[in-house]
Amino acid sequence: MKKSFSLFIFTSLLISVTAQTYFPPKFDPAWDTLNPQSLGWCTDKLDTLEDFLQTHNTKGFIILKDGKIVWEKYFGTFTQDSLWYWASAGKSLFSFLAGQAQEQGFFMLDDTVSTYLGAGWTSCTLAQEEKILVHHLLSMTSGLKDDVPNPNCLQPSCLVFEADAGTRWAYHNAPYTLSHQVLESATGQTLQQFTTQNLLLKSGMLGGWFTDTQSNEIFASRVRDMARFGLLMQNNGVWAGDTLLADTAYFNDMISSSQQSNRSYGYLWWLNGKQSYMLPQSQLIFPSSLIPNAPTDTWCALGKNDQKLYVSQSNSLVVVRLGKDAGNAGLAPTIFDNMLWEELNKVFCTNVGFSNLKIETDPLISTALGTITVKTPLGSIVALYTLHGQKVYATQQYETETVLTVKPGVYVLIAEAKGKAPYRTKVIVP
Repeated sequence: MKKSFSLFIFTSLLISVTAQTYFPPKFDPAWDTLNPQSLGWCTDKLDTLEDFLQTHNTKGFIILKDGKIVWEKYFGTFTQDSLWYWASAGKSLFSFLAGQAQEQGFFMLDDTVSTYLGAGWTSCTLAQEEKILVHHLLSMTSGLKDDVPNPNCLQPSCLVFEADAGTRWAYHNAPYTLSHQVLESATGQTLQQFTTQNLLLKSGMLGGWFTDTQSNEIFASRVRDMARFGLLMQNNGVWAGDTLLADTAYFNDMISSSQQSNRSYGYLWWLNGKQSYMLPQSQLIFPSSLIPNAPTDTWCALGKNDQKLYVSQSNSLVVVRLGKDAGNAGLAPTIFDNMLWEELNKVFCTNVGFSNLKIETDPLISTALGTITVKTPLGSIVALYTLHGQKVYATQQYETETVLTVKPGVYVLIAEAKGKAPYRTKVIVP
């Protein structure tokens, strides 16, 4: 006989709806801390996390909760004051700067790139080139051919037409690097000057841009500086009451799908929780969220050799990992992201990827031996996951009642009707 019951909200111990965000003082090593035990974390798993990070070539690592440091580790000779490069994670920082430049009236996202670089900056026809707008550089949709001998080459001969701007997503360093020149041309300032004036001095960050051997402009800083930037993002561009980016429309666009091809890419930010994603150097579309083990609302700044910045507003979390290649070919993103979040979830004592306090859909769910019966409004999206984030079942065309046959165990069920916030709950199947 089936037993019906009203399911409880499956929340994370990480969520605190009343906590006030803390901001460390500018240019001061002082930074308030939180005891992980006070958050209900499984502190006995921290040693395992530390071993995992060390085994995977990590230099520095930090976790912020509500702006306070909960856990911070450095390995080998690397210290709190050591500098490290962000690689392509710096793209996400530049996206923030581009929003500031537009807000200050230096350029508009719908301006043609030629306005600032001059005609003939590519080998395209003038008609093709005129279709490339500033926002295409930020969304990786310039239409320029990415499969070229040197993807970092900025010469017109290397910038070859592949498709009309806005119709094709391809991760391509050269058009992005040229966006730096757009900002400098529009503002009359060097990239470092603009960064210092508009971001570093206002947030207390230390860091700078340098040019590598392949002509890429790379940002470098300490671990805590990257964490400061993550905290700024978590607080919607406001630092301790000082609004660094007031353009909420741009901020929202920055961390929303910027085009239809790669739903997991905004303006130079990687986005979790979408139905599909693409990877650098590939045109394949993978039907899955970017990092299943991470919170669905996570914004990611990801760089070569596994430079990582994760921001989750729903959990008031900022996580930073800097170091050498973790052993997964050094691409961004990699399988390492999911492995890392699996270890983090052990520390958090739950899978924060399924935390959500806002419940609007109320499905009727019942269990029996090896089965789950779900009753939802017609057309709801329903998915079933293990507690480790592995998808067991998903559909978008549910009837009003569907029976799932599964192995006995504990699962997370997510149901979402059109226009409603997801309902997330734990289900125990006998």
